[in-house]
Amino acid sequence: MSSSSPEASRRRALLQALPSIDELLSEARVAALGERVSRAVLLEACRKAVAEVRGEILSGAEVSFTVERVEQQLARLAQPNLRRVLNATGVVLHTNLGRAPLSARAIERVREVASGYCNLELDLDEGERGSRFAHVVDLLCSLTGAEDAIVVNNCAAATVLTLGALAQGREVIVSRGELVEIGGGFRVPDVMRQSGCTLVEVGTTNRTRVGDYEAALGASTGLLLKVHRSNFAVVGFTEEATTSQLVALGRARGVPVFEDLGSGALEPLHGDGLTSEPTVRTVVAAGADVVAFSGDKLLGGPQAGILVGREEAISKLARHPLQRALRVDKLTVAALEATLEAYRDGTADAELPARAMLLEPPTALERKAGVLAAALGREQVRHRVVATTSRVGGGSMPLAQPPSYAVAVEGAAAQRLHDELRAGSPPIVARICDDELWLDVRCLTEADCLVVASRVAHAVRGTPC
Repeated sequence: MSSSSPEASRRRALLQALPSIDELLSEARVAALGERVSRAVLLEACRKAVAEVRGEILSGAEVSFTVERVEQQLARLAQPNLRRVLNATGVVLHTNLGRAPLSARAIERVREVASGYCNLELDLDEGERGSRFAHVVDLLCSLTGAEDAIVVNNCAAATVLTLGALAQGREVIVSRGELVEIGGGFRVPDVMRQSGCTLVEVGTTNRTRVGDYEAALGASTGLLLKVHRSNFAVVGFTEEATTSQLVALGRARGVPVFEDLGSGALEPLHGDGLTSEPTVRTVVAAGADVVAFSGDKLLGGPQAGILVGREEAISKLARHPLQRALRVDKLTVAALEATLEAYRDGTADAELPARAMLLEPPTALERKAGVLAAALGREQVRHRVVATTSRVGGGSMPLAQPPSYAVAVEGAAAQRLHDELRAGSPPIVARICDDELWLDVRCLTEADCLVVASRVAHAVRGTPC
């Protein structure tokens, strides 16, 4: 397109018509907006509004600037970037949506600790400096049978710390079938290199025996590593060495055993469509020196990397210089302690939202889908209730298919509808199946269902919410 074409001339005219920021700030309607917000916020809204229209013009749109653009930008700036989202995907531990929601007890504990000072590193009995781990160590040891415990900021950090503290400059033996990659490109071989360890692969992708580990043991061996395949499964002609077998081999040769459980369940989950997971207690009982697992997956608490095991090994992790860089803050400690208390009190299944959602029976889910469907019917939105399956998510129980129910919105452009729901307040995230928007009710309350129905109705009719 030449610079003298009619399209280019119109584009140039539209760009030249854009107001300067000074002109915009002096406009009466914009100045009136300045009575509600600070000048800095108004200035940012004006700049964003002008930049938005300029970008649309350069992309080929024939649009003119209006003050409504400034008002829209002010509304966006008034909303926090990190917001509550209604999860209609059916994925309980959705990594992109923050994984496990916290329990009411954990939320209250965080609020209490965040609102003032706390004894994070003060021993109130002795009046001296204490350890931030002390608040959860007794609970973790009681619930897992471990001798000692520490907590870092996530399970990846727990792996890095363990490798660095127990095997830096030495060889770490691991099965080829356990060289996993988790979200964000976090790969076991890469972690080995960054931790100063030498990876020694044994066995094959589908079959690794304890004899393979034994054959690879040598004077340079620093650690036997077992990684739970929490985000994928190998089925069919398979074999793997058990934790007990590796512990027996490690004890005989003076080599510690580290098991990365990943999603790590404290208690079994016996729900429709769920698969079995090794509990942390069973792995500790098998004799592993260090066991690592996540706080915000099957445990149902805050993001954390929890390390439990034998006192000698855990003390090495606690003394390692990297531990300070990976330590958790007071809010995580508060939420984790409250979460662990639910297990201690025997109320975890009812009290922890993630566990409650995973264990919700199909009859209750069908009833909840009926609530959503009835609300959509009152709004005259075409829909139908469909039987479906949810997902555990968060790299946990990859073969699990818990039965669920969803409400499919009919007669609407699914992607456009999803985009509008995601952009609204509160944002709603669902899933698209066969060019229809499906609203899985597993992670929604009945109150949420009423909000979703109202938002869907407005989006279908194209009316403001």
